[in-house]
Amino acid sequence: MNALLRRAAVAAAAPAMAMSLFGCGTTAEPPGVRLSDDIVVGLLLPEDQAARYEQFDKPVIEERVALLTNSKGTVRYANAKHDADQQTQQLESMIEDKVDVLIVDAVDSKAIAGAIEKADDANIPVVAFDRLAEGPIDGYVSFDNEQVGHIQGKSLLEALKGDAGPGSRPGPASGKVVMMNGALTDPNAAMFKKGAHTELDGKVGIGLEYDTKDWKPENAKANMEAAIASLGKDAITGVYSANDGMAGGIIAALKAAGVTDLPPVTGQDAELAAVQRIVAGDQYMTVYKQYAPEAEAAAEMAILLARNMSLGAAAHTDIDTPTEKSVPTVRIPVIALTKDNIKETVVADGLYTVEQICAPEVQAECEKLGLE
Repeated sequence: MNALLRRAAVAAAAPAMAMSLFGCGTTAEPPGVRLSDDIVVGLLLPEDQAARYEQFDKPVIEERVALLTNSKGTVRYANAKHDADQQTQQLESMIEDKVDVLIVDAVDSKAIAGAIEKADDANIPVVAFDRLAEGPIDGYVSFDNEQVGHIQGKSLLEALKGDAGPGSRPGPASGKVVMMNGALTDPNAAMFKKGAHTELDGKVGIGLEYDTKDWKPENAKANMEAAIASLGKDAITGVYSANDGMAGGIIAALKAAGVTDLPPVTGQDAELAAVQRIVAGDQYMTVYKQYAPEAEAAAEMAILLARNMSLGAAAHTDIDTPTEKSVPTVRIPVIALTKDNIKETVVADGLYTVEQICAPEVQAECEKLGLE
């Protein structure tokens, strides 16, 4: 059954069937619906450079699957470590092992399409997680990715208001912003870039712009070293960094070049190291994305699809991909995190404790911010 026909089938299922997902309702199994809790979920994550995937996404998905299947469901996990070919092999192996449903965070949205087609041929539904994938996917869960870029761009503009701060750097009018975008293979990177350009174009001078291979901090560091050599360290007013890992590499390059009055640098993911850099004043902001709601929504979609049930209220909207139309979609909102709202965001949500954030090297700055 192809994805389009499968969507028609699950859409036709009665909404009340969703009650059985949580152990409620009739014990009779409606036609076409699977109520067994013995469900195997294949989880494919793209890399292990960003801390979020294995520290947050994987355990939350495992916990949610267990909750929705009375602890009888299992998650089969694979991490591609930035290798699109390896991810294809991992997905095909899970098809051969006859998992019931797949959650796929694609390394390369185009390269994975053939393997997703094979999953569809095997009647295994696929949820695209965090990054949109091509091929016959059945659901999509992510953050509002274009809004991420808007928030990053707006925050950078706020940091550049008036002048670029003390020291010898020029103000925004005469200085240059360096843009460090994500990987070309990640469709989210294009949406981050689009949102950021909407905010920045015509308001700041963009000196140089890079697409960073594999999102790797070392590649961002090398790109930043090239930007410093080309523009001059004192001409760089601000840096748009698409995520926190790259921000770390960028800041390391600036410090190695002798920049003591660091320009504002953006980020994304609210990694612990980035929050500490924000406390220290090395990084201006990050985008805080609440991983638990995203991961929980993906697990819920996956279990519904494995049961051949309607996604119903599990999807808020739909989205078109280059290969599919009207894919049921959940988008999770995002928040700009600066030194002013650390306590109200990552601490209040239990992502990190004050003790974790306030390591000895930033203890004094924590006290100034009231983080104690």
